[in-house]
Amino acid sequence: MQFVIIGIYIAIMIGVAVFSAKKATTLNDFYLGGRSIGGWMTAFSYGTTYFSAVMFVGYAGRLGYQFGLSVIWIGIGNAILGSYVAWKLLAKPTHDMTRRLDVSTMPAFFEKRFLSKNMKIFAAAVIFIFLVPYCASVYQGLSYIFESVFRVPYEYCMIGMAALTLLYLLVGGYIASTLSDFIQAIIMIVGVVLMIGFILAAPEVGGIMGGLEKIGRIDASKATLFGDSTRAVSLIASVITTSIGTWGLPQMLHKFYAIRDEKAIRRGTVISTLFALVIAGGTYFIGIFGTLFSGGQVPIDAATGAANADLIMPTMIHAALPEALLGVIVVLVLAASMSTLSSLVLVSSSTISMDLVKGVIKKDMSSKKTLLLMRVMCAVFVLVSLVIALDKNNAILTLMSFSWGAISGSFLAPFLLGVRWKKITRAGAWAGMLCGLGTTVILALAWGLDTSKSTIIASISMAVSMLATVFVSLGTKKFSKEHVEEVFGE
Repeated sequence: MQFVIIGIYIAIMIGVAVFSAKKATTLNDFYLGGRSIGGWMTAFSYGTTYFSAVMFVGYAGRLGYQFGLSVIWIGIGNAILGSYVAWKLLAKPTHDMTRRLDVSTMPAFFEKRFLSKNMKIFAAAVIFIFLVPYCASVYQGLSYIFESVFRVPYEYCMIGMAALTLLYLLVGGYIASTLSDFIQAIIMIVGVVLMIGFILAAPEVGGIMGGLEKIGRIDASKATLFGDSTRAVSLIASVITTSIGTWGLPQMLHKFYAIRDEKAIRRGTVISTLFALVIAGGTYFIGIFGTLFSGGQVPIDAATGAANADLIMPTMIHAALPEALLGVIVVLVLAASMSTLSSLVLVSSSTISMDLVKGVIKKDMSSKKTLLLMRVMCAVFVLVSLVIALDKNNAILTLMSFSWGAISGSFLAPFLLGVRWKKITRAGAWAGMLCGLGTTVILALAWGLDTSKSTIIASISMAVSMLATVFVSLGTKKFSKEHVEEVFGE
């Protein structure tokens, strides 16, 4: 049954590729969908890019075990700060300003907003360096689920996912990506609802109150809404990083470049918030009960003989759900992974083809050749990230834990203030980028690349970047009145 469900999903994705082929003939269509994507499609694309297999397989179980019931604040933060506030603060000004400046990528935005070609090159380099390991990490979330459900080597799953993602992305570009995201969002909603129902009904849990009572017997602080005060800093950092951190991620902001109009933005704001509340809130909530399916302890990885928190969710899912529904959950994780991967690959490939090659090296390159190069770079990024992911011991994957902080620390303040604040200066934007990235690198090295500190590092980096951007902007030369009026359409 599981293989039948997987087969149906693959057939649908191939159908999406075929349907989208004729709609992605120009560079604008391929990368931005002609800037005509509606509210529902954009909202679901935003949500599916936001929540990958990393959350479903790794974070939900790991953080549920670490924080207990208080982990639901992360899901609430993702919905309110990561979705609703992000859309309210950024969607309309990003939509309007990128059209006025005629830009399609974040590095190109920085160049025209702050009149600095070097800033474009720097931003492109940061995206290239830190999004490759991010892409690789997306594959990792699939391995435990597939090995648990199908008893097949995870390598085959990774290769299959890479091939399928590459197919519809190369053929249909952003249009295919958003259409597949819409379908994948529906799968994710159905899958999460099924998981919640079956896990709460399982005898190991015994309903919400029964499950919390069992958790409380193991650790009383984990059965309370505000948890143990000793874990408060880590919890707050996790909320900030996974929620406010999205405001600086190019793959998330890209959605606002392509949305159709203000009406679509209003609709998308509501839909994306509700989607995040169901997906993030629901998944983190059931992660609380994960260890009840392994005797109250973190499951042991048979391959290493050590406890592995990444096995909490796969162990619970395999134990609680009937065989007939396991295929749906596998498709859920696969859908979450592919949607995130396709967005990451599109953004990453654009930095090379549009920002560096056409933008700096060969400015007279035709749109047709740029489109071809972008397709080639999509394939390169998928393959490189696949090779990295296939080596579970590859040290570069450690970068993924710090990539969110590095990218958000670099871009959040300059981009947010760039579209919202007229007094930001070029020096202020540079200060924000360099201080944010520098803080991430320095703290990561100071803490010995301890991945458990990654959310704290990211939170500090974003705060340092914001302060640096504001204070330097207040004391440095402002842009001319004419440039500000051009940027803000006045």
